[in-house]
Amino acid sequence: MTTAPDLFAGFVDHLAEALDDHDVGPDERAARLHFSRYHLDRMIRSIAGEPPEAFRRRVLLERAAYRMITTSAPLLDIAVEAGYGSHEAFTRAFTKAYGVPPSAWRRKPGHLQVEAPSGVHFHPPGGLRLPARDQVTPMDLLTKMVEHHVWLTGEMIRVAERLSDEQLDQRIELDVDDDRQTIRSLLSRLVGQMGMWNAALATRDYDWSVEEHESVTSLRERLAAEGPTYLSHVRDVVDAGRLDDTFVDALCEPAEVFTYGGMIAHVLTFAAHRRTLVALAFTSHGIDELGWGDPMLWVAQPA
Repeated sequence: MTTAPDLFAGFVDHLAEALDDHDVGPDERAARLHFSRYHLDRMIRSIAGEPPEAFRRRVLLERAAYRMITTSAPLLDIAVEAGYGSHEAFTRAFTKAYGVPPSAWRRKPGHLQVEAPSGVHFHPPGGLRLPARDQVTPMDLLTKMVEHHVWLTGEMIRVAERLSDEQLDQRIELDVDDDRQTIRSLLSRLVGQMGMWNAALATRDYDWSVEEHESVTSLRERLAAEGPTYLSHVRDVVDAGRLDDTFVDALCEPAEVFTYGGMIAHVLTFAAHRRTLVALAFTSHGIDELGWGDPMLWVAQPA
């Protein structure tokens, strides 16, 4: 049995595919979805808060607004692309939706999206996006950030295998610590940072000597152990809502008390700087496949 969300998703998908099909009227659009115009109007209005044709016109206006600030195309061309037969008709519709004429909006653009009950808007560069059915909580975001950190550290170690010892040990002039920094030392510290906190949470000593001129093989093996362990700690704390809980790091001299949330924030902050230095150093050796290691796309991906 087709549910209302499924019907609406199908309508949005069809609309996205046929957005520029201006020669097709509302009756034919409804028929393509196997409904009469009356039934489709009634169902979409009840779900989206606006009938299909108004929905389509709004999305086309949002796309037109996007074109105005991302291209130098004449307003008449943008009007025709939006399905309007004249500049005057486009100006009237745009002014009603955005409060100012297209020419004024182009000079001083505002918010691209026109308020709509459905939450579905034009999504650059050329699509529509349904609102997420599952809300991403701050806890989910924090976990994804740590997952990205563990993954990216592994990718950097993989890339480092291609470099010679001389390249691995070449000094990086912008240092994050007092010590001399290299790709090798930064990768070792990225893994070691997780290992250090794993040790603190387990109340055991951390062996700092392992970070002294560590081999890539050792880095890979340590990450395979420390990465999942650290991520497991984060997931347990996040799932239980215990970010404000405290633990004692008895390895400090003297012992110190930290919150789990503070510890995770510390790891992500210093790790981001070290990863950036490694990414820049890779670029100097002609390796740019990891880019800047930006987590933006990673956290936007569905689980």
